[in-house]
Amino acid sequence: MPALLLIAHGSRDPRHAATVAALVREVRAQRPGLEVATAYLDHCAPRIPQVVGRSGRFGRATDAVAVPLLLNRAFHAKHDIPAALRATGAGLPVAEVLGPSPLLLAALDRRLAGAGLDISSATVRAGTGVVLAAAGSSDPAADAATRRVAAEWRRTRGWAAVEVAYASAAGPRVPDALAALRAAGAERTAVAPYLLAPGLLPDRIAAASEGADLVADVLGAAPELAALLLERYDRARREAAAVPALTA
Repeated sequence: MPALLLIAHGSRDPRHAATVAALVREVRAQRPGLEVATAYLDHCAPRIPQVVGRSGRFGRATDAVAVPLLLNRAFHAKHDIPAALRATGAGLPVAEVLGPSPLLLAALDRRLAGAGLDISSATVRAGTGVVLAAAGSSDPAADAATRRVAAEWRRTRGWAAVEVAYASAAGPRVPDALAALRAAGAERTAVAPYLLAPGLLPDRIAAASEGADLVADVLGAAPELAALLLERYDRARREAAAVPALTA
C-alpha cells in the first residue's frame, strides 16, 4: 500500500507543526497500518526534497500518494507543490486539495459547538450569523471557492447568514462581516476560522473578532479533517492505479 505523504505549508509558529503532528496521529488512528509521512513547503522540516528524491524515500510513483494539506486550489497547489515534486525527480500522484467537502462543513460545525454554540438547535442556527474567516488569496478562483463553501454551509445548516471575511489580501475583514450580519438582523454572531492550524492569520482573525458573541477554533486535528485526507488519498490512489490499466 502506498504511503500517504502529507504536504503542509509550514510556519515559523511552532503551533502549526504541533497541529500537523496531531492531525497525522488522527489519520493513523483512523487507518491503522497506513504509513504517513509529512513534508513541508517552507519554514519547517523536513522539506519535500528531504522526504522525496531520486534516491530518497519515495522515489517511485507506487511508493506514496502526495496529499496537500490545503483548503483551496490556489498558488501552492497549482505551482509550488508540483514544482517541488518535479524537482525531486519522483512522479508521485498528487491528490486534490481538501475543499470543498461536506466533511469540512462538519468540522466547522464541530468547532462552533466547541465554542459553545448549540448547533443541534434549528432555532439557534436560524438566529445566528456566521463569519467564515479565511486566509484570502490573490487567486480569484480560490476566493470564489471559499464563497461557495459559505453558501453551501448556510443552505445546509439554515444559518441566518454566512459572510466571508479575509485575514489577508483583499477585504472584507472580520469587523466588516460582523457589521453586515448585525445589519441583516442576526440575533447572535459567530466567527469560524476557515484555517487549518494556529498562526499569524488565525491570531489576526481572533484579534478582529472582539465584537462577536463567540469565536471558534481553527479546524486543527478534527476527525473530519483526517477522514477527508484519507478520502483524498483513496481517490488519488484509485485514479493512479486506473491509468496503467487504461493504457495497457
